[in-house]
Amino acid sequence: MAVRNLNCIFRPRHVAVIGASDAPVRLGQTVLRNLISSGLAAEVYPVNPHRQSVLSLRAYPTLAALPVVPDLAVVCTPAATIAGLVRECGELGVGGMIVFAAGFRETGDAGRALEQQVREEAARFDGLRMIGPNCLGVIVPGMGLNASFAAGMPAPGKIAFISQSGALCTSVLDWALEQQIGFSHFVSIGNMLDVGFADLLDYLAADDQTEAAVLYVESIRNAREFMSAARAFARHKPIVACKSGRFAESASAAASHTGALAGVDAVYEAAFQRAGIERVFNVEDIFDCANLLARQPLPVGPRLAIVTNAGGPGVLATDALIEGGGRLAKLADSTLADLNAQLPPYWSHGNPIDVLGDAPPERFATAVRLALADPGVDAVLVVLTPQAMTNPTATAEALVPFARTPQKPILAAWMGGRAVAAGEQVLRLAGVPAYPFPEPAVRAFLHLASYGRNRELLYETPRDRPLAFDHDRAKLQALRDAVLVGKTGILGEEPSKLLLAAYGVPVAAPVAAYSAAEAEQAAIRAGFPVVLKILSPDITHKTDVGGVVLNLKNGAEVRQAFDRIAASVKAHRPDARIDGVTVQPMISAASGVELILGARQDPVFGAVILIGIGGVTAELLQDRALGLPPFNERLARRMLESLRTWPLLSGYRGRPGVDLDRLIDVLMRFSFLIADCPEILEMDVNPLLATADGLIALDARVVAGVSPLAHEKFPFAHLAIRPYPGEFTRKAVLKDGAAITLRPIKPEDEPLWQELLNNCSARSLWFRFRHLFKNTSHEVAARYCYLDYDRELALVAEIESAGQRRLLGVGRLAADADHQNAEYAVLVADEFQEKGLGNLLTEACLDIARRWGVRELYGETTIDNPRMIALFKRHGFELTSPGDLQSIVARKSL
Repeated sequence: MAVRNLNCIFRPRHVAVIGASDAPVRLGQTVLRNLISSGLAAEVYPVNPHRQSVLSLRAYPTLAALPVVPDLAVVCTPAATIAGLVRECGELGVGGMIVFAAGFRETGDAGRALEQQVREEAARFDGLRMIGPNCLGVIVPGMGLNASFAAGMPAPGKIAFISQSGALCTSVLDWALEQQIGFSHFVSIGNMLDVGFADLLDYLAADDQTEAAVLYVESIRNAREFMSAARAFARHKPIVACKSGRFAESASAAASHTGALAGVDAVYEAAFQRAGIERVFNVEDIFDCANLLARQPLPVGPRLAIVTNAGGPGVLATDALIEGGGRLAKLADSTLADLNAQLPPYWSHGNPIDVLGDAPPERFATAVRLALADPGVDAVLVVLTPQAMTNPTATAEALVPFARTPQKPILAAWMGGRAVAAGEQVLRLAGVPAYPFPEPAVRAFLHLASYGRNRELLYETPRDRPLAFDHDRAKLQALRDAVLVGKTGILGEEPSKLLLAAYGVPVAAPVAAYSAAEAEQAAIRAGFPVVLKILSPDITHKTDVGGVVLNLKNGAEVRQAFDRIAASVKAHRPDARIDGVTVQPMISAASGVELILGARQDPVFGAVILIGIGGVTAELLQDRALGLPPFNERLARRMLESLRTWPLLSGYRGRPGVDLDRLIDVLMRFSFLIADCPEILEMDVNPLLATADGLIALDARVVAGVSPLAHEKFPFAHLAIRPYPGEFTRKAVLKDGAAITLRPIKPEDEPLWQELLNNCSARSLWFRFRHLFKNTSHEVAARYCYLDYDRELALVAEIESAGQRRLLGVGRLAADADHQNAEYAVLVADEFQEKGLGNLLTEACLDIARRWGVRELYGETTIDNPRMIALFKRHGFELTSPGDLQSIVARKSL
């Protein structure tokens, strides 16, 4: 339901307090007092059948007795009353409720049953929104709204705080009051029976008073909604999240290597990275990080220069930087020469830049200026200790001109107490974050750099790497039906490799043999040397039970190996069924790297893909990266680059690297397989042998079953991110007979989209965008090409000639978070106008809008755009002219 009616909760005009009381220790008294004493410009009505007045306000016996229907009902009564009050609010047309009562699912079966009753009542009323139950409430300082039982009212600010824990809210609020930290919104969401993180992020994304959001997360309810809202928010404003429950042991019963390696917290980490969320691990860092992200430019990398007047703190800062994964910037020769010319002879002659204990403010400023100018420096940390000749305040004032260096943040660590307090205040007023010690300053910089990297994923244009494998959907579906549908448990190596091969992943094809003689004949056909592996539905880790024998050079060795495998497996697993062995050619791993490629279905985020070092040391080394499918080329490469063994893959100390393009290709193909197959609960490709000449899957295993996230109305319910909607691709013909393809836009299309704009006249661009593009930046182009397909879709018209592809036009649908309304716009290159392309794009977009369930489509143009006006009229849009008389608004009910 997203943002619908949330203004009733956060900007109410009339508020009813159900269960209002004047007894000092009652919840109803605390909440009512907070509401009437916080400066709220709204009418507040106590509801209490046993009182004529409460806290000098006239009380009413019921909601129905109020003189107006309230926007917001704040409910202070016990859990048993809530279902009936929801019914009463819904029937009266109340827009929002805040429910404080505990006693629901957190208390056991009886509470879960009670919560289900409340949910069923709420579902009867379209548009009734609820915060809670089991929450602290809502505070909007800028509105004077304190609909909570908190003991204080924070100042207005630019950070929104959203927490699942009411107890943590009280602690954070007390700390924030002491630290004079303000909030745009302070929301305790409790059990999230209705309003959750996704709804609030969508609402706050459009709020002018919110510059950043801070989340305290215990669990995510709807991963698809959360990821969609978070990615939309993070494009423009930073999100900081603190996730509790990092060490839950939920993977102990996993049936595959992947299941054992991909723990719950690692999945949240992967999801946060994909959404552009910066994660912190303690409450103390939350607001420092949020303030920093909202007010400092993002660095382009992790390279830090440290300017200090004391060697020891510089070393501490360096240690913290390296430990946290940052890099000490290597100063350019020209920078070193300039520093040598302007600093005393005994300065450190490197980074950290020690300007010595007697440094006056001007020396600090000179070192900072030169460091910021160095192209190898991404940010500067200034560390000051109050020595005899140090002037902390004047030094802070000397740094103020550097406070807003584009793309290069400056941070400060002013060490000491009263002696540096005035200088710290100067820095903070100038927007330079100041810390008492170097270590928290370095952590803050690392958060900046990490957020910058994650945010790039929302905008980064991948290379166009068309995958040339069989897209015959019917053929692939028939194979999936045969191998997966109706199957449960561990599938054998042969069907697992059939799936891989169908999606273009190279495999070492196994041949089943049920006796020693059959194994020998299979080996002769395959060509020696060969490998024998146990064939058993009950054995996952074959090497653990002696179920693999390598490098067999003749028939005698094969027969002996068959018997040895059978005996070993019987000794280790007497309960296991032994069908025989599989035989396949021996492929040497001497010049390659053994990887593990796997997938599992997380109960929250659905399918998760893992890549890392494989073979028998997979669990021991734990070098792996997780990502949420589907992948494009850049996402796949980022996963590989995050591995500790990335240097080994790209080439190390004279050893050739693996075929990275082919490895990225395999990662993408595997992600398509997992996206297409919700029946794959877990899958291992281990080892996946990568060499300089290519890749091959030596072993594979699938665990099949019914996805816990399966939904008959949503074919990709097992994915947290909507994959590329290829089903909207269609062929079409223009009036002049030219054959074109209409398809959804991809991030890889950015160069083609730029070319399309270059082929449009200034007049066409003005009609479409209401401004002229001189040189479109990557960030602007990415906004139009890198879409969340759950909310937005752009259909491009593509033509191919002599192997060259061109975009002729684009039609765009942008739906609101509720999918109630969608904006439509179209752009056609000048040379292809008057050929029916605008009509084709409009018809296709109307069809998609209907499939989405959009209720109304709207668009806008100017009175001097006759082609667009005619297009709107042709498709039944109603046209109106707003007050400026220059624009025309078109609306069509679907």
